[in-house]
Amino acid sequence: MISVFRKEVSGFLNSLIAYVVISVFLTGIGLLMWVFPQTNVLDYGFADMEILFGVAPYVFMFLIPAICMKLFAEEKKAGTMELLFTRPLRDREVILGKYFAALFLVAFSLLPTLIYYFSVYQLGNPKGNLDTAGIMGSYVGLLLLGSFFTALGLLASSITENQVVAFIFGAFLCFISYDGIDALSSMESMGALGHAVESLGVVYHYNALSRGLMDSRDVLYFISVTIGALLVTKLVIGSRKW
Repeated sequence: MISVFRKEVSGFLNSLIAYVVISVFLTGIGLLMWVFPQTNVLDYGFADMEILFGVAPYVFMFLIPAICMKLFAEEKKAGTMELLFTRPLRDREVILGKYFAALFLVAFSLLPTLIYYFSVYQLGNPKGNLDTAGIMGSYVGLLLLGSFFTALGLLASSITENQVVAFIFGAFLCFISYDGIDALSSMESMGALGHAVESLGVVYHYNALSRGLMDSRDVLYFISVTIGALLVTKLVIGSRKW
């Protein structure tokens, strides 16, 4: 697993795509927080990072599939999948190596946003007048959300050898898992079942963590759905129909 992780991280850092997606992510968030008149912190008048944590999941829907799209699709297209699995590595070691490499890049892209936190901290009146616990909870929620989206992106890449298809399918899975269940729960036809359905969705648990409420049930939810997506990926890879 470690060898696969190192290979993928090295490949990411030596390719243009890693720097492009990270730059797009940081530029987009930066413009929303500091430039655009209807969303920037300076005009908003409150020392918080609600914009970052509200928009980041939607940026992740495109950022993470772009990171993951080549992980298995490129191996299939190049005909190196068989070679990869003839090494003394189990399926799960290959999958986890690629998964943690992609997740590393996702976490790496979040690190520069801490500059936004320190900037807002300094702008508070008085200085430091912001909900640090809520912000830390939001970061944890965003990392857990990123881990789930990474598993979905990896799953999409394992299904096809076309990177563009893998990206589109990965973005679709992320969107449906984030907004789909929430939209379903809000339908009038759901009636009393609405809240129960809503609690099964990603948004419900992400919002709970964003309020700084570190409930173990929310953390367990993200761990469970991430493991579930990885297990499905293992089933796809295990079929060996390349």
